[in-house]
Amino acid sequence: MSGGVAPAPAQMATTRDRMAGFGAGLASGATKLLVGHPFDTVKIRCQIEGGHGRFRGPLDCLASTVRNEGARALYKGASIPLVGWAAMDAVQLGSLSNYRLLLQGGNKSHELSHFQHGLAGLGAGWTVAMVASPVEIIKMRLQMQYAGGAARQYRGPTDVARHLIRTYGAFGLWHGLPATLAQRSFFFFLWGSYDVYSKWLRTLHMPRSGRPPPEKLVNFMAGGMAANTFWTLCYPVDVVKNRYMTQPDPSAIPFRRMFAHVFRAEGLSGFFRGFVPSFIRSFPTNASAIFVWESTVRVLRGESRV
Repeated sequence: MSGGVAPAPAQMATTRDRMAGFGAGLASGATKLLVGHPFDTVKIRCQIEGGHGRFRGPLDCLASTVRNEGARALYKGASIPLVGWAAMDAVQLGSLSNYRLLLQGGNKSHELSHFQHGLAGLGAGWTVAMVASPVEIIKMRLQMQYAGGAARQYRGPTDVARHLIRTYGAFGLWHGLPATLAQRSFFFFLWGSYDVYSKWLRTLHMPRSGRPPPEKLVNFMAGGMAANTFWTLCYPVDVVKNRYMTQPDPSAIPFRRMFAHVFRAEGLSGFFRGFVPSFIRSFPTNASAIFVWESTVRVLRGESRV
């Protein structure tokens, strides 16, 4: 008999395993809204206003928004993410779980490589883009309204949806889908790096106990670091996507030409408008969301790992 280490016994995925990611994603999406929406409003306004002179920077945008529109303005457009982020995270994280299981051949005990985790993230990104595209275009159109009362262009999410369908046809809500697919492709780096950071953190030892850090702490820290990695890499594409999706209708500049338009108008700095609030927001928002997701998945699967 060979003296090698015996492979771990197969743990074949059940229906409960396949569905847990979707249910836990609902909790993750609600967490993102609570923690991240004010940062998102500042980011979107800085990105889209660009160098037009309305704001001197993120802090000025925050102060001006609260001063002129009240603190509630930081949650403009939040009704769509309240449902949308829950739906998006359910689709993203549920599909991520299932793409991982697909790459594992249905055997949960089979360990994936960093690259395979990235591939699962890429698949999840493309899958959730179908849900994210209409949610994001409606949310951003509402976030970019500065006027109130009768001067508002849109009275609410339904009004934005009607306008898009009237302007672009039956698939108007998916105006900007190619841009969303391009931005969501960077989920390869989000989930690939999450696996890298998670495995590295598990090799460390807590100062007093000398034991590895608790799994929930690993989830939180790795989630935050992976989110910072993701936004650092994809931010220019995110700026271009958002400019394209919020330009006056009908869109005058195609997505593929928006890169050149931003560069000509503002130079390289134009691709990093609003980066600071986005980078600051990404750690607590995504660390909290991934922590909630991983913890909820373990509960739904009946696992006791802490």
